[in-house]
Amino acid sequence: MSAIGKQIKKYCTKIGLTQEQLGQLLGVTTQAVSKWERGGTPNAELLPDISQALGVSIDALFGREEQRLTASLARQICQMKNEDAYRYAFSICWAIEIGFMQDISALDDFLNKFIEHSAITTDKTDYFAKMMQDGGVATARLSPDFHHFFLMVEPKSSIREQLADVETLRGVFELFADKKLLKIIFYMYSRLNTPIAASLISKNTGIESKEVDRCMEILCKNNLATRSSVATADGEIYSYMFHQESSVIPLLCFADEIAKKDYHDFVGSFDRTKPLL
Repeated sequence: MSAIGKQIKKYCTKIGLTQEQLGQLLGVTTQAVSKWERGGTPNAELLPDISQALGVSIDALFGREEQRLTASLARQICQMKNEDAYRYAFSICWAIEIGFMQDISALDDFLNKFIEHSAITTDKTDYFAKMMQDGGVATARLSPDFHHFFLMVEPKSSIREQLADVETLRGVFELFADKKLLKIIFYMYSRLNTPIAASLISKNTGIESKEVDRCMEILCKNNLATRSSVATADGEIYSYMFHQESSVIPLLCFADEIAKKDYHDFVGSFDRTKPLL
């Protein structure tokens, strides 16, 4: 199928326009429209009329409108300072979250709430927007000084098929359920990622040295830390460095969200008809 034919079919389906109806609007046969949708390309002089009939730009017929938007956003973010870029990106994520409501009348209200709430520094309330729909899952946390966003596009197969087996996942949760391991993770992630001796970990966490060695061995086996030996006048000692594993922070954020009792839902949509997994 040609790019134009694919786009024509997409936009016809979106607005509920049949091949016959589009043909009548353009003064062509139903067979001609069918040919376009099966891979043919309409004459160039028809493109303005097709774009008008479908209510889209000619760029959209070539599939370039989304590409241009994506490229424009990427260029804007590239030119910003890192902190400003993340704040700007989250404002886009919030707009995406609200857009999933598919309620144009509510857009201004919720976008204004984002602007107003972002300016509040005394309110410590956590606000969440949650979407569970057939197209995927999206959640956003909107607190004065803590924003994050998650978006999952629905896979063609089930979500369950994309995940590791139950025993493997249980092992991950077991790791973070160990109080001493979690305490060490919080300590290690709160400092610059430089080599650190087990004795210093023990001193700052209050965990006995033998237990620190046990915990660090587990973290190394799970690729969350690495161990190296250092020769000293008193003999060989081990030092550790944490891997800057980006999945740990989202996992802690979601665990915190599940544990929360006092939060408010800004908006939610739970019209999913498919099984969750």
